[in-house]
Amino acid sequence: MLSDLHETTTGTFTGLDPEDGTRRQSDRRLAGADRLPRFSSQPPLEWWHLQPELASGPVRLRELRLSDAPSLTETLGCPKVAEYLSPAPASVAEIEEFIAWTHFAHKAGRYICFGVIPPGSDAAVGVFQLWPIEPSFRTAEWGFAIAHRFWGTGLFEAGARLVTAFAFGTLGVLRLEARAAVDNVRGNAALEKLGAVPEGVLRKCFLANGEYRDHMMWSILAEDWRAAHGDVAGQVTGQVV
Repeated sequence: MLSDLHETTTGTFTGLDPEDGTRRQSDRRLAGADRLPRFSSQPPLEWWHLQPELASGPVRLRELRLSDAPSLTETLGCPKVAEYLSPAPASVAEIEEFIAWTHFAHKAGRYICFGVIPPGSDAAVGVFQLWPIEPSFRTAEWGFAIAHRFWGTGLFEAGARLVTAFAFGTLGVLRLEARAAVDNVRGNAALEKLGAVPEGVLRKCFLANGEYRDHMMWSILAEDWRAAHGDVAGQVTGQVV
């Protein structure tokens, strides 16, 4: 999900039945969620039980609520935001189903989704997502999408700083991956600005708007992030200033 760090997810929406946890595939899915691994056991990390709220300057990140469904429906339904996305939930009811799934997957320790809350509002206008590539969470992927009216306002950059601090400081991620369509100029520029390193092109790896697109693979290593931002002072589990 990128563009100026705004805007386009790089994956798909899927869901688990909130009643029994069985997988329910959909053609409206969000970044990478359909690749979530199933873990037989997990260490008892605190964030699984209570997702922290993160805040810094112009942005607050928190767990999604059902009340966010109308604002997220508007955000993801915008053609500019959806340009590089797989088809997102198209109605408030489908977004509510996705939000319920994010709670289930979070409690299972397999996925984290933060709603992006701008100043003067309590409704989410975007999302940041994290999911593990390997069970230890040492390698993880992230994605994001933010309402078009907030592009270029600094909201994305502030949120991205919080999410990367959480990933490297709390989750213990060593390698954080992202993918963006090669022709998503603003998204790729945003990742580069964050310190991500391009690693190559994944040819025709993602279906969006009826065509398969090439994606650029990006990564940020914990050691590089710390060199640029200083050592993380303990785990990020609450306010970040």
